[in-house]
Amino acid sequence: MDEASRGAPWLSIIGLGEDGLAGLGEAARAALAGAGTVFGGARHLRLAAGGITGMAQSWPSPFSVAPVLALRGQAVAVLASGDPMWHGVGATLLRDIPAGEARVFPQASAASLAATRMGWPLAEVTVLSLHARDPALLRPHLHPGARLILLTSDAAQPAAIAALLAAEGFATSAITVLEALGGSDERLRHATAAAFDLDGIHPLNTLAIEVLAGPDARWLPRAPGLPDDLFQHDGQLTKREVRAITLAALRPFPGALLWDVGAGAGSIGIEWMLAHPACRAIGIEVRADRAARAEANARALGVPGLRLVSGEAPAAFAGLPPPDALFLGGGANDPCVFDAALAALKRGGVFVANAVTLETEALLLARHAALGGELLRIGLSRAVAVGGMTGWRPAMPVTQWVWHKP
Repeated sequence: MDEASRGAPWLSIIGLGEDGLAGLGEAARAALAGAGTVFGGARHLRLAAGGITGMAQSWPSPFSVAPVLALRGQAVAVLASGDPMWHGVGATLLRDIPAGEARVFPQASAASLAATRMGWPLAEVTVLSLHARDPALLRPHLHPGARLILLTSDAAQPAAIAALLAAEGFATSAITVLEALGGSDERLRHATAAAFDLDGIHPLNTLAIEVLAGPDARWLPRAPGLPDDLFQHDGQLTKREVRAITLAALRPFPGALLWDVGAGAGSIGIEWMLAHPACRAIGIEVRADRAARAEANARALGVPGLRLVSGEAPAAFAGLPPPDALFLGGGANDPCVFDAALAALKRGGVFVANAVTLETEALLLARHAALGGELLRIGLSRAVAVGGMTGWRPAMPVTQWVWHKP
């Protein structure tokens, strides 16, 4: 589709630095001056005030881009911080209109400015936006030697992040607070996580962190199969080795949605979401206490976005978006739950069920006979003390059925 068929550009999305109009090029200045309506936050409208000739319009509360879309076809400008396509309003707007209807004028992002001030190659740094998001999202990124650039919400968040680092065993990590980057009030200050005592922090701040692990630090490995003791549970937990095999069978990919039916401690859904920041998961658990425990585990392990549905399957499936993958950890011995789960799965999706009892194994064998798929027998043994010597203690074998929906 060419630009003409998509419509001529009517929207200008203009990135601003703390230097305001002085940092804009001629094309961006002309777009700003030619706009009949200019949308932005109070700070952005103030920074660009000298270049606005049309009507200045603050964003509604709660925030919405609907007023911009209502003026589609008119000359409209939107002001944003830095690069509007990097965690900015530009990305939001271009989900609703074709790219050919907008012109984007980016400035250096806060992450780029922070990397230059620190002398860090941006490609070798993890950049994470915690703006209006749960700081628990930082947890999977804490490992020895990591360099992090964090986009924050306000003046209070740096202290909260420092406290999180110290609590997780990374107390000696070096934190640099970069305030009002690119403006006349720019300032860089340093502290460790344990001794973080900076006050009067500018609300527009970015954090640069060099992660140092103390002897009590427990970081999350990047491979599936987290240690069992990282999860609170009442025994309803897919054990580490079986969990790793199950995650491999489920085949997570960015943006995919998992249903974890019979979520228990939430371990499968949590590790699914840890596979990629865009992975999504819904845990369905009939017991409210287990659902609450899974929710706590998810936050502690850095995936607070895990959605828990407390209810009995298959009734609890109603209204949920169809999954790309489904793990049946509970209810496999109920034909109604099994059938509803198979029906809910998207075409091309993957279905995995594990069985420990002979009765549930027989049901999986019957499904395999009827539908095909793959069967796997998982047998594990652990070395344990036997008197003054060591011997093998076998765990209960697990039968796994994996089926890809045509």
